Amino acid sequence: MSVSMEVLVLLIAAALLFDFMNGFHDAANSIATIVSTGAMSPQAAIIWAAGFNFIAFAFFGSHVAATIGKGVVDPNIVDTYVVFGALFGAICWNVITWYFGIPSSSSHALIGGLAGSAIAKGGTGSLVSAGFLKTAAAIVLSPLLGFLLAAALMIAIAWIFFRTSPRRVERTFNRLQFVSAALYSLGHGSNDAQKTMGIIWLLLMVSGALQKDADLPFWVVISCQTAMGLGTLFGGWRIVKTMGMRITKLRPVGGFCASASGAATLFLATGLGVPVSTTHTITGAIVGVGASRKLSAVRWGVAGNIVWAWIFTIPAAAFLSAIAWEVAHVVF
Repeated sequence: MSVSMEVLVLLIAAALLFDFMNGFHDAANSIATIVSTGAMSPQAAIIWAAGFNFIAFAFFGSHVAATIGKGVVDPNIVDTYVVFGALFGAICWNVITWYFGIPSSSSHALIGGLAGSAIAKGGTGSLVSAGFLKTAAAIVLSPLLGFLLAAALMIAIAWIFFRTSPRRVERTFNRLQFVSAALYSLGHGSNDAQKTMGIIWLLLMVSGALQKDADLPFWVVISCQTAMGLGTLFGGWRIVKTMGMRITKLRPVGGFCASASGAATLFLATGLGVPVSTTHTITGAIVGVGASRKLSAVRWGVAGNIVWAWIFTIPAAAFLSAIAWEVAHVVF
């Protein structure tokens, strides 16, 4: 498929805009726990998270990018209209959920957008069932694993530090939160930035700028990590309040357990090439921290509202992207 350089550049810029908004929208994932416990100011926490978001490329491969670029929709039906529709739907859904302070998944907005525009063009047969179902399964499995790890870690720490004074425990984990938040930001930067890498990689292949079997260009890696880091740097405060303050009350031990468990889940998913939602993962971990103390410590109404946002993200982004695909054909 022949694509003009101007169109290619504009679509790459739109992909990087999505990546920036992903970092902006999901900044709460990286900093909510450490800010809500008072270990760091919001400004310092955002800078801390953005730095680790950026350097994530040095620690992980490109398995998630390969899944997005080749394993969700059939690359043979992808063209500039499909990519435009996918990005438009994902960006619109991100703006809507950010405005209302809803911690939805940027990742699944992109998956939904890609699926919606691909189906608009080629029907449901354009989906690669294995990759799409793997991503769909992660909607359930990533928050569940985050929940279980966080609850288990909370219980283990309670046993290990049973005879230690609460003040000393709090002081210790106040410091350890710096490590867990850094690890979570590495996981966030690796898994989420690779999704945009996959979109650009796919775009370059279908436009003829790259061979079908070409490796992911390093300039794409650096561009996406930079956009993600900058987005996190300018991340908003709206979703931080929901994630770190409204679901359950966090203390330093809980903040450490939530971030560390979320990081472990993201590292595992990234290594397996599964594009999971960092929002779902950290929310599951935070709920696990609250539930390990007592079930009433979790504000289940708030958690329920978040789950509804998860359920609607893929179909809503798919619907918006399908409309964008149709409109693009009329206008362009």
